[in-house]
Amino acid sequence: MLTEMFGGTLTGFGPYRDSFIAWAGDEHGTAIEVYPVGTEMFPDAGQGQANFRHVSDASPYVATHAAVSVALDATGIFALASREGWRAVQLSRGTNHVIEFWIENTVMLELMTPQMTADYRRAASRFSRKGVDHVAIEATGPANSHR
Repeated sequence: MLTEMFGGTLTGFGPYRDSFIAWAGDEHGTAIEVYPVGTEMFPDAGQGQANFRHVSDASPYVATHAAVSVALDATGIFALASREGWRAVQLSRGTNHVIEFWIENTVMLELMTPQMTADYRRAASRFSRKGVDHVAIEATGPANSHR
């Protein structure tokens, strides 16, 4: 379903069993790694790569999420959600809108249509690397607010 949304490719992903990676196929190399529910990733005790473990009684919900720009319009996004039986709802995030798209009704992506992306980019430009007042960002956001 992720690759359908991205127009990309799904492949197996080697570092942990039953894992996959959805490649967007864009110029940035965008990809989303997908792991079984209950998989935890934790830092190595030394200088090695991240380690994995499974917690059998873990909740299926996670707070970590991403805002993802897609080429689909809202109708296409809602059609995918409907087909899969997943929640999708368009909501305001203050200066822009997103569609909360709940994969398997447990993992949320904030999907943005091209128009939503344009609005988001205008709002997010105040956090661009060029000419940023880092002191103001540390005092007011983005860590200190939802948006």
